[in-house]
Amino acid sequence: MNAQMSITEALSQSGLEAIDFVILFTYIILLVSLGVFLSYNRDTKSRSATDYFLAGNTLTWWAVGASLIAANISTEQIIGMAGTGYADGIAIAAYELMASVVLIVIGKFLLPVMMDRKIFTFPQFLRQRYNQEVGLAFSILWLFLYILVNLTSVSWLGALAIEQIMGFQGLSINILGIDVSMRMIIVVTLFLIAGAYSIHGGMTSVAWTDVIQIIFIIGGGLATAYFAVQALAGNDGSFIEGCKNLYSFLLNKEYENDVHFHLIVQESRNPQAFANVPGLAAIVGSMWLTNLSYWAFNQYITQKGLAAHSIHEAQKGFVFAAFLKIIMPAIVIIPGICTFYLTQHSEGYQLQSTIHVSDDAYPWLIRNFIPPGIKGLAFIAITAAIISSLASMLNSTAALFTIDIYRKYIKPDATDKKIVSVGRIAAVVTLVLAVIATNPLLGGLDQAFQYIQEYSGFLYPGITIVIALGLLWKRASTKATIWTTILTIPLGVLFKLWMPDVAFLFRAGYVFIILLILFITISLMSKKTVKSSTELPKEYRKFIFRWGYGIAAVSILSILCATVVTVGAHFLPPDASPDNNIIAYLNDIGFQAFYFFGALSGGCALLIISNAKSHKQDPKAIAFNIALFKTTRGYTIASIIICTITLLLYIMLW
Repeated sequence: MNAQMSITEALSQSGLEAIDFVILFTYIILLVSLGVFLSYNRDTKSRSATDYFLAGNTLTWWAVGASLIAANISTEQIIGMAGTGYADGIAIAAYELMASVVLIVIGKFLLPVMMDRKIFTFPQFLRQRYNQEVGLAFSILWLFLYILVNLTSVSWLGALAIEQIMGFQGLSINILGIDVSMRMIIVVTLFLIAGAYSIHGGMTSVAWTDVIQIIFIIGGGLATAYFAVQALAGNDGSFIEGCKNLYSFLLNKEYENDVHFHLIVQESRNPQAFANVPGLAAIVGSMWLTNLSYWAFNQYITQKGLAAHSIHEAQKGFVFAAFLKIIMPAIVIIPGICTFYLTQHSEGYQLQSTIHVSDDAYPWLIRNFIPPGIKGLAFIAITAAIISSLASMLNSTAALFTIDIYRKYIKPDATDKKIVSVGRIAAVVTLVLAVIATNPLLGGLDQAFQYIQEYSGFLYPGITIVIALGLLWKRASTKATIWTTILTIPLGVLFKLWMPDVAFLFRAGYVFIILLILFITISLMSKKTVKSSTELPKEYRKFIFRWGYGIAAVSILSILCATVVTVGAHFLPPDASPDNNIIAYLNDIGFQAFYFFGALSGGCALLIISNAKSHKQDPKAIAFNIALFKTTRGYTIASIIICTITLLLYIMLW
């Protein structure tokens, strides 16, 4: 009874009013009702595996784009990135801004090949392109990653946010003689809501409910950001005054070296922020590796594009998602920066709770500075982000197990009905395992977003090389893939132990360079080749060679410049600093990221030239069809607009 009284008292002091709870519970009821309706709207007895895992390839462009962002924007963004924004500033927005550019690249070069191959899951593709062992290895790796990193982090961060907003910190309920924390009760509740419609309805329920959820995520997020900025002007101030106060605060003498409003971080000004987003690595470094692996080769993300009813519809969905990504920093990072300001100017406010770790920033802001009614919308934005991501991950994890392990190794002759049934059981088991693993893995973290990026980064180099070159390079060999797969995690761990103080984006880049050289060398040495099945017309060959040699020149120049800066840093005069020496400045903003850019562009050049020139190919190579890369004029115009906006933002906030 005392615990119940404590919970009641906490709710009374949370600042949430009846209207906020009405808004929240109405949303949950509508969401689950819609998801259940969609799951029973078709004949479940005749539902095929394609229906369950790819929505029967019926998704429209706006459903694809909305579902991509709904699956992506979870508590690791809203809570985690706001926490990093509070601690380190707007530089973390690089993940969002560069993702918009990466989505364009994926839509043009990778998505068409994947859809043309009718890929269900990536391990399935790896089995076809390389061999059974590679497919099985990556199935297991992805299952562990989704359960132990993605599902746990999303649910834990979501529960942390809801717990603080409602004032439940430290409270527990006695269930059958066992004290269960309110945070774990919230974790279980979130999983149950997500599972209530996604487990039975599959991708159809997940994707179409995401269309509704993205409206709440963006609407509630923008409303929260607006009132957060307005709070900077005081109790009776306006949004414009808040903008002026924030701008002057971050540029005044006391904070002239502060990095909170700079997209490119200098190491000398904030080593911690530089460790998270090391300067130029956000533009030309291994953040490309992170984004390519996440957006192109991540089952619960790319599965939305593969569910579209045509390549052009999927590409339009990716463009739509790219535009949405550009506005995400306003939703997830500006509130964190505003919270930093408010903690420096808290005089005169009666504040509830305190910020113990950076990830407390967003919930603290909502509890103390967002007005009633809008709190309900902010609450919905967080809840929608959590539930949509959990639902997508449950469906995709079930797809990985069912298609790549059960149907392949346990019951190859399983009917569609059996596959769908096993998929549902796999989703339930995944849910249970994630609940069990959540607290032990994430209980003491300060910035969970960085945890997710760093430990996912152990897999990203190998995943990107194996799948990208398997899709696009006809010389990619099985032997090279096996060695890359074996060495990916050990090399990541080795560099972590060898360079513990080096930013993880740099470490991932170094691992990528080593693995790329290894992969290319082994593939070119392979004697298991056949005559190339495709010969390009002369006009295409000349065009491709020009591009290939041009990119090769960029690669060489990038590596040379990075070498000059790296070596030059060891011969600087004693009084040299980033303020008076160009080499010191370039080193301070992470110019060594151009090593990665040189390796990445060099790999692209080799791929282009080799595909056009070599008369050999791997026996399992995908037929090279340049026509797949043709896009509409609208896609080209949209791509130029997105890249221009991103460039302008970097110029303005350098």
